[in-house]
Amino acid sequence: MAPVPPGIRFLASFNREQWYRAFTFVLTFLLYTSFHLSRKPISIVKSELHKNCTQSKELATVSSKSSQEHVLHVGEDCSWKPFDKENYKQLLGAMDLSFLFVYAVGMYLSGIIGERLPIRLFLTMGMLTSGLFTCLFGLGYVFNIHSLSFYIFVQIANGLVQTTGWPSVVTCIGNWFGKGRRGLIMGLWNSHTSVGNILGSLIAGYYVSWNWGLSFIVPGIIIAVMGIICFLFLIEHPNDLKNAGTQNGAINSHKLHKSWTGINGHKELYLQYKQGAKSQSSDTELLLGQEREVCVPVQQVVVVKSEAEPSAISFRGALCIPGVVEFSFCLLFAKLLSLTQKKRGDLSTLFDVGGIVGGILAGVVSDKLGKRATTCAVMLLLAAPTLYGFSMISQFGQGPTIAMLLVCGGLVNGPYALITTAVSADLGTHKSLKGNARALSTVTAIIDGTGSVGAAIGPLLAGLLSAQSWDQVFYMLMAADFLALLLLLRLVLKELRSNKSRPGAAVELKEH
Repeated sequence: MAPVPPGIRFLASFNREQWYRAFTFVLTFLLYTSFHLSRKPISIVKSELHKNCTQSKELATVSSKSSQEHVLHVGEDCSWKPFDKENYKQLLGAMDLSFLFVYAVGMYLSGIIGERLPIRLFLTMGMLTSGLFTCLFGLGYVFNIHSLSFYIFVQIANGLVQTTGWPSVVTCIGNWFGKGRRGLIMGLWNSHTSVGNILGSLIAGYYVSWNWGLSFIVPGIIIAVMGIICFLFLIEHPNDLKNAGTQNGAINSHKLHKSWTGINGHKELYLQYKQGAKSQSSDTELLLGQEREVCVPVQQVVVVKSEAEPSAISFRGALCIPGVVEFSFCLLFAKLLSLTQKKRGDLSTLFDVGGIVGGILAGVVSDKLGKRATTCAVMLLLAAPTLYGFSMISQFGQGPTIAMLLVCGGLVNGPYALITTAVSADLGTHKSLKGNARALSTVTAIIDGTGSVGAAIGPLLAGLLSAQSWDQVFYMLMAADFLALLLLLRLVLKELRSNKSRPGAAVELKEH
C-alpha cells in the first residue's frame, strides 16, 4: 500500500471545528474586503469628475490647429457636471462628508440593531443594499445624471447600509476565536482593510479613464455576490454547528419512531422497536422477539432552563464597560491621523501596505505582553517623530519617501487596527458582563463609530490647513497623535501596575 502523502496527513491533522474556524476566518476576511473594495472608487473617480480643464483646453487648441476633423469638445469632455464649476472641491467634499458622517452616526444604531437580529441575515441585507447603492452611483454615468442631490443621496444611503458590516464581522470572528492569540489572529485578519483598498483602487482605476460608471458597478456587483455567499455559508457561532448537528441527528434517525397517545389524560412517549433495527443486539431480539412490535412506555421528560437567555446590552451599559470610552476617543484621533495621511498623494497604497505589517506586529506584541493599551501607546509615541521626519525627508527624493511612508503606515495603523479588532473583542466579552456574549456588536459599534467621527473631521481639517501650508497639516496630525496617547495614559498606568502577564491582562474578559 502506498504511503499517505504528507500534504494529506497535514490536512487530516485538523479536526472538524478547526476547519470551520479557518473557513469562518477566510469568509469574514473576504466579506469585509468587499466592503472596502466598494468604498474606494469614489477617491479614484474624483479625478475624472473634475479634470484639469486648463490642460484639456491646451490639447484642444493643438488638435484644432493640426486637424480640423478631430476637434476636442472641451465643454463635454473636460469635467462631469455639476463638478465642472469652480467650487468643485466643496462639492466633492460634500459627498465625502455625507458618507462619513452618516456612517459614524449609523454605526451606533447598527451595533444596537445587530445585537438583536441574526448576524447572518443582518449582514446579508447590508451587503445587498450596499451593492445596490454602489451600482446606483455608477448608473449616474450610464443615464447621464448631473444632479448633485442624486449623488449625495446615494452617498448617504450607502454610508448608512455600510455600517452593518463591521459590528457583524467582528462579532462573528470574536465568537470563533478566543483571547489566547486574538491579537495575532485579528492582526492578520484586519489586513482585509488594506487588501480591499488596494483591490478597489485597481478595479476602479482600470475603468475610470473610459467609463467611470463601471468603476462603481463592478465593485457593487462584487459586494452583492458576497452578500449572497454570506447568506449561504456564514456560521455566526460554534454553538450553531452543535445545534445543527443535533437537529440533523434527530431528523435522520430511523432507529426510533415516536408516537404520542393519550391515556387517562396523560401523554406518554412510546419507543417502538421494529424488526431489523440495527440498534438491537441479539440479546434484545431474544427478549423482544422478531415477529411483533413491542412498545415500551417512557415517562415524558420536561426540561426547564435554569437561567433565562441573556438580553442584549443597552447603549449606556456598553459605555460603562471599563476602557470603552478611552479606547473610543483614542480611535477618533487615530483614525483622524490615518485617514488624513491616506488622502495625501498617490502613494496611499504604500501606507496601506505598511498598515498591514503594523497591525500584525501590534497584535503579536500585545498577545505576548498582555498589554493592549501599552502597545498602542508605544506605537503612537513613535508615530509623532516619524510623522515629522516624513515631512522633512520627503524633500530628498522618492526612495526615502516610500520607506518613511511604510514606517508611518505601520505605526499609525497598528493602534488603529488593534483597537478596532482585538480590543473591541476583549471589551465586548469583559468580565463585568458576567458571560453575556450579546454585547460584542454594540461595543464594536461604539468604538468604531466614534473613530469614524475622526475619519470625517480629519480630511476636512487637512483641506482647510493645507490652504496655508502642508506644515500646518503635520502639526495637526502630531497634535492628534498626542491626544490619542493622552487618552490611553490611565489604562497604560493600570497595565504597568498589574503583575499579571497572561495574554488579555490589559482588558479583563471572559471566554464565551
